[in-house]
Amino acid sequence: MTKTVIVTGSSSGIGRDIARALVARGDNVVLNGRDADKLAAVAAELGAPERTAVHAGDIGSPATGTELVRIAVERFGGVDVLVNNAGVFGAKPFTDVTEADLDTYLDGNLKGTYFTTQAVVRQLRAQGTGGSVVNIGTVLINHALAGLPASAALISKGGVHALTTSLAAELAADGIRVNAVAPGIIRTPLHGDGDEKASGRLALLNRIGEVAETTAAVLYLADAEFTTGHIFPVDGGYLSGRAA
Repeated sequence: MTKTVIVTGSSSGIGRDIARALVARGDNVVLNGRDADKLAAVAAELGAPERTAVHAGDIGSPATGTELVRIAVERFGGVDVLVNNAGVFGAKPFTDVTEADLDTYLDGNLKGTYFTTQAVVRQLRAQGTGGSVVNIGTVLINHALAGLPASAALISKGGVHALTTSLAAELAADGIRVNAVAPGIIRTPLHGDGDEKASGRLALLNRIGEVAETTAAVLYLADAEFTTGHIFPVDGGYLSGRAA
């Protein structure tokens, strides 16, 4: 059955690949990002104008989530799945973090996920047919790295993990499932020019991950009818051990 899916942060990296896979399997996709030109390029690349829509907007604003839902309803008749992928990440020593730094992460990661989910849940309740929310977190919440001081980014992502389990309980009676994918080190623009061999040795599988591997987990959770409140690590065994 064709689903309508909102994917935030879908102009590059993990979000772009999720959108690719959804369109490839026949779903309708509403793309979101801050750069209108990048979004238009991704939509053109997907090659299915009848099944894609775009909205450029800052996910930290509640108005963006409201508009994404409006577009989904207008173009495709409703919404079935939300993938909260948009986010920011960076490292900075704890004592150097400014209020502006903290606000950037809280707005882009936690508030964006929170308010977009609010808008989608209101629509899902109105439809009365249940639905699925898949958040993107990080395994670094459970196993930090001494050499990666990222407290500001991680407290915002930790909030996403907490929101996942809390909403899974609150929304179960509505038939709305809420799960999260927690990636390890994935080859995306966020990884930049990092040392792949050194990064790979942090995981049992002795390599970094690919976006298609996070996409597979997102698609599973989007469809898994008897799974909610689950935070699914896609980390090559990073949480479990080390390659050497």
